[in-house]
Amino acid sequence: MMLRNSPPQTTRSKLSQYLLLTLILAFPLSAVSQTTAGDTAEIKRAMQLYDQNKFVEVIPILEKLVAVHPSATVLLERLGWATFVVSSSTKDPQARKEGRARALGFLNKARDLGDNSNLLQTGLEALSQPDTIDSPLSSIRDADAALREGEAAHARGDLDNAIKGYQRALELDPKMYLAALFTGDMYFKKGYQATDSAEKKRLMATAGEWFARAISIDENVETAYRYWGDSLDAEGKSDEARDKFVDAIIAEPYERRSYVGLTQWADRHQISLTHPKINIPANVTSKKAGGVTITVDEQALKTADNDGSAAWMMYGFRRVMWMDKDGSRSKKFAQMFPNESAYRHSLPEEVEALRGVVESVLVQKKEKPEINLTASLVNLMKLNDAGLLEAYVLFVMPDEGISRDYVTYRKSNRDKLKQYWLKFVVGAAIKPPVDSDPRSKGL
Repeated sequence: MMLRNSPPQTTRSKLSQYLLLTLILAFPLSAVSQTTAGDTAEIKRAMQLYDQNKFVEVIPILEKLVAVHPSATVLLERLGWATFVVSSSTKDPQARKEGRARALGFLNKARDLGDNSNLLQTGLEALSQPDTIDSPLSSIRDADAALREGEAAHARGDLDNAIKGYQRALELDPKMYLAALFTGDMYFKKGYQATDSAEKKRLMATAGEWFARAISIDENVETAYRYWGDSLDAEGKSDEARDKFVDAIIAEPYERRSYVGLTQWADRHQISLTHPKINIPANVTSKKAGGVTITVDEQALKTADNDGSAAWMMYGFRRVMWMDKDGSRSKKFAQMFPNESAYRHSLPEEVEALRGVVESVLVQKKEKPEINLTASLVNLMKLNDAGLLEAYVLFVMPDEGISRDYVTYRKSNRDKLKQYWLKFVVGAAIKPPVDSDPRSKGL
């Protein structure tokens, strides 16, 4: 599910396909077993070309290597991606169709051999979508053509001419998100390849400027935040990188790729990402209009007097007030959502129910100060005290109904959404990073 109000589905598909084609990858030679000296040299050459984004040139080399090492998933994965990238810059629809089919074949084989990387999954997702490359990404024809010229140069590994094409596209269409994003990505790749530390720093900073420009065009697309986080981490700016990775999640929390940046950052810095655990031992169900059933876990009732679990009864009572009454919408739901004709589980309902539990706990603690609350209730109280219950519900409990409230809440509460991640999910000291390319495990 994607919570963006802007483009129609066809545009989303085009955007996703283009966003998936900007990456750098690296892998250890040890990932390919039983290599000869000649193979090792060819693998090094292939990876060097791949890192330089010379996809056209690297494909025949990877094909020969895969023929010798048919079970090497890293080679299959990269051959699939190189083929995908080149096919996407191919003008002939039939040739592009054949290229996509070949790319999918390589990726499927890697999957069948046990590969389950973020990169592989993202590639399979992209290739499962219809080919929309021929559809314009700008209503300005020359801007669309310039972007495609940039993509063709990128596929050849000509990053400087790719930058020229993307910048030309942005000049012609200042609202073209991809043009700004791809310009930044080319500077990132140039910086990643740079051997001089000062030049590397300059290129990464320039990449950040272009990512910031993309965000100014559309702040609710995750990719520019995530790519900016990569460039900041490459500069050693770990805290700033972390913040950008969190911003990516806030932009599009219900897209899998939005989480890749933060999870890889956490892996590099040996940090565990954990949401607060709240086990709700109560449930509310309705099989017909007006017929509502509240259930509470039997074990919770047995310990209710000792650990505060009796408070969970309020969870059910509060939720019932939002549900349909005698075949019509409840007063609470109708007042909150006057333009919606049918009941749905919502953010306001869930938060009110949880706050009802909090209120009950406070009453119990006043009557019995020595009460030993369950871990779930302790976490609930902490989130409530921090004013972050809504954020918790939106990120941890987003069913089909609740997720519909995300965009509205984000409009005026971006800071709270970010505070939740930084205070309750990350919340650990930074450790020295592992020296690896941040794009090496996926997009």
